[in-house]
Amino acid sequence: MKNKIAIICVVFGALLGSATAPADQDSDAASPHPKAFVKDSAITMKIKTKLAAEHITSVARIHVDTDEDGVVWLTGSAKTQEAADNAQAIARATEGVKAVHSDIKIKQDD
Repeated sequence: MKNKIAIICVVFGALLGSATAPADQDSDAASPHPKAFVKDSAITMKIKTKLAAEHITSVARIHVDTDEDGVVWLTGSAKTQEAADNAQAIARATEGVKAVHSDIKIKQDD
């Protein structure tokens, strides 16, 4: 039950985090087409859900962003290189992903 709640929190956090923009920003001038935004958010959500399902212990410290071209950017930290490699493999295997760039740092003492 706790795992389901954690997965739901990750999914909603991904949606809310990528859907918000500063109020003073002109949202029409630089924003991508709505279909591209939904596609990008869907890819990000799929990856975060898969990461949570894999029970990677440092999943909360791995941040996922997807640009309008389907390129995924992984940042943050992981406790082991294996966890970082697993996160990259999950992202690469996700439908719609064109490329994965990882800047995950290994921090064992977090």
